[in-house]
Amino acid sequence: MIPLPVCGQRVAARRPVMAGSTPSWTSVNQAPGTTRLPFLDSRDSTKRSTPWAVLASAFIPGTGQAILGQDRFVAYLAVEAYAWARYAADAREGHQARTSYRDLASEVARRQFSAVRPVGDFDYYERMEKFVASGAYDATPGGDLDPEPDTTTANGAIWLLARQTYWSNPSDPPPRSSPEYRFAEAFYRSRAVTPDYQWSWANARLEYAEFQRTIRKSNNAYRNSLEDLGLVILNHALSTVDAFITVRLRSHVQGDTKRFDITGSLPLGRRP
Repeated sequence: MIPLPVCGQRVAARRPVMAGSTPSWTSVNQAPGTTRLPFLDSRDSTKRSTPWAVLASAFIPGTGQAILGQDRFVAYLAVEAYAWARYAADAREGHQARTSYRDLASEVARRQFSAVRPVGDFDYYERMEKFVASGAYDATPGGDLDPEPDTTTANGAIWLLARQTYWSNPSDPPPRSSPEYRFAEAFYRSRAVTPDYQWSWANARLEYAEFQRTIRKSNNAYRNSLEDLGLVILNHALSTVDAFITVRLRSHVQGDTKRFDITGSLPLGRRP
């Protein structure tokens, strides 16, 4: 019987059998002239199976595959270039749209209230998108603070939330000196729109619609830019893992070659 190769052993190359000769099986690392099997031949890959390929892939996807002599480095580099190009385009679009809706709000909705119109934060413009008017900070100037009573405005909605949070009955105000009233007033002061940031789109419905469209465009562009960064991170991770697995497999093959390189022969003669 012809014994099968043991699992983990290198398969030997077979020499041509001449008439009247005894066929033999020889290890691939034996005498010159034997055939080397390409899927186990690591002579070319040992020079490039370096851990530095893993680190290179972590910084620039595809470079590790190029070091290891793999053609798929082109795919990693292409994805990296595409992701960064999309990120740059989406971030630029988001920045331009943000500048547009800030300028529109300043020139249309805020002009009538203040000559000095500082730029608000993200939450400020989000509230401006939802409410046509900010409402007054102090409904009755002079004396104690009188919060905006109109609940359809941004400040009125804040004052309603404060009353619902701290008063037992939002429609029945407690004494001003009571803790309930003071807590509600402090809540309102910390969140209400001050005169420098007051706005109204009441007489500019078309501009208000454009403002809402532009702010949504900006938000979508910035959201897309975050997804682009996610693709960049994923590409880095895949390239790094790919390089790591390749280095480990090549190291494993090289180690197995040293441990299981054997020879054997079968004394088979010619049939009579």
